Amino acid sequence: MALLQGYSDMDFSYLQSMPLDELLEATASREPVPGGGGIAAMTAASAAALVEMVANLTIGKKGYEDVDLIMQEIRDRARELRLRYLRGIDEDARAFDDVIRAVRLPRDTPDRTAVVQRAFTHAAAVPFALGKDIFVLLQLADQTVRYGNAWVITDGAIAAMNARSAMRSAFYSVRINLKSIMDEVFVRQMMDAILDIEARAEMVEKSVERAYARR
Repeated sequence: MALLQGYSDMDFSYLQSMPLDELLEATASREPVPGGGGIAAMTAASAAALVEMVANLTIGKKGYEDVDLIMQEIRDRARELRLRYLRGIDEDARAFDDVIRAVRLPRDTPDRTAVVQRAFTHAAAVPFALGKDIFVLLQLADQTVRYGNAWVITDGAIAAMNARSAMRSAFYSVRINLKSIMDEVFVRQMMDAILDIEARAEMVEKSVERAYARR
């Protein structure tokens, strides 16, 4: 079984290319994937698209010449993140598949405990990495609300709120997997990192709200 080498050989890359209505239909089905982690990644991708939109509607506009280069950088970085988040839909599905295949191994499988622990550790690491990357988007959204085209700053604020929600959702996925991990040092380090990122994200969220209210 491929899982014994560490990663699932299942290909879930089709998920990120599904029409939205089909993706949501698949989510609503009895199948476990796509699930919460995949939807968090999709939400983050939609937030990144809004950040790109605000940047694009600021670039080249009269009165925003001073932030033109900044908005170009934001646009390009947001696009990179959008594509990364879309890949996250697939990554989350594969990580979950790893866990399912591991826990279904016969009880007498050699090194079964190690295999299961490896699967849960990977399943925690995947949404953790996604959550960290979403924090970057939250910072970009903050910049669009502060300096972007005033006509579309609501879209920047919505991007920030969706990014915040997606980040929290990703970290919920981390937490549920940590409950099955026996390595206490790993669990503590992961939780400390989550709490640090969430505290900083809360500050950025408040910054967005203040900037939005001023404009």
